[in-house]
Amino acid sequence: MTIGIDGNEANIRNRVGVNTYAYELLKNLRKLQDRGENSHKLIVYLKESPLPDMPEETANFKYKIIPGGGMWILTKLMPRLIFNNDELNVFFSPSHYLPLFTAIPRVCSIMDLGYLEFSEQFTKKVFWQLKWWSAISIYVSKAVIAISNSTKQDIVRHYPFAKDKTYVTHLAYDASQFNQGIPQKDVRRVVQKYSIVDDYVLYLGTLKPSKNIGGLIEAFSLVSAKQPQISLVIAGKKGWMYESIFNKVEELGLTGKVIFTDFVPEEDKPGLIAGAKVFVLPSFWEGFGLDALNAMASGVPVVASNVGSIPEVVGAAGKLIDPNNIDSIADGISGVLSMSKLEYNSMVEKGFSQVKKFSWEETAKKTLEIIENVH
Repeated sequence: MTIGIDGNEANIRNRVGVNTYAYELLKNLRKLQDRGENSHKLIVYLKESPLPDMPEETANFKYKIIPGGGMWILTKLMPRLIFNNDELNVFFSPSHYLPLFTAIPRVCSIMDLGYLEFSEQFTKKVFWQLKWWSAISIYVSKAVIAISNSTKQDIVRHYPFAKDKTYVTHLAYDASQFNQGIPQKDVRRVVQKYSIVDDYVLYLGTLKPSKNIGGLIEAFSLVSAKQPQISLVIAGKKGWMYESIFNKVEELGLTGKVIFTDFVPEEDKPGLIAGAKVFVLPSFWEGFGLDALNAMASGVPVVASNVGSIPEVVGAAGKLIDPNNIDSIADGISGVLSMSKLEYNSMVEKGFSQVKKFSWEETAKKTLEIIENVH
């Protein structure tokens, strides 16, 4: 079988969310080839040359560069697939965006449908692109891959026709990066780099409305009043509609207690996470919540929302809170910070047990199995 893959989400230097998912899938599909567990030919389509850390080419793993800019999928990729000069048997996109017309069977991945519930948290362009293109991709796909049971339930609720063709492949974490053995020298290097001097609560993710960072800042103001020795570190690149986040810090007089790092490169993430007293994910929704998994793998307790896919990821290992209730968020954070050493260590151990359920290799195997069964 020859499988075509849109690799552009993976071929990005500063990877977050769907970029990490796409990258880990490609990396692990190549690993399965190396071990003789994936005999299919993979052709990965890119609009630019592959970055140095992308999987190396082999006889059965090839890159096809089709230069182009905006609307590349429609103007560059789709025409190539219509003529199918590469003799593909199936085409897979690890994102919401499939070529709309081609006779080749298609498979897409859906991260979440949060934009349908919280349209006000998106610019009009992003919202309409997500809404219509995702719907069309779900319709034309022979199989749809959801990254959580929660996302699958949302797909089936909004698009009942997709019930029998939607499958779940959970995401995972890189155990070589996030583990119990992250050196203290890495923690020291990172806290020094970002000028962090106190014990800290950590949020890591894109700055956008769905992440409820404004609510986290309000909750932290309550925590800080009782525990002034704690800082809040907000790590991540600016997404959209983020201006109110910075205004909130000033309004609440927290300028000296809240540290913004901007985008955090991969080499800094393990040390930054491992140095935190607690990791907080207060989102209104999440397709998965990768960094909550990374935190638990690194021995850091997690306080996270009780909505969407997050309970699937965190399980009984974390402290679940109501993202719409500031007191609930504050109580969750304070609860962890005030734990005895025995209670804290017990929570850490539960996290280590929880993360064993997730593996990128298993994600790749299940994805390949779904693609193989498409006709």
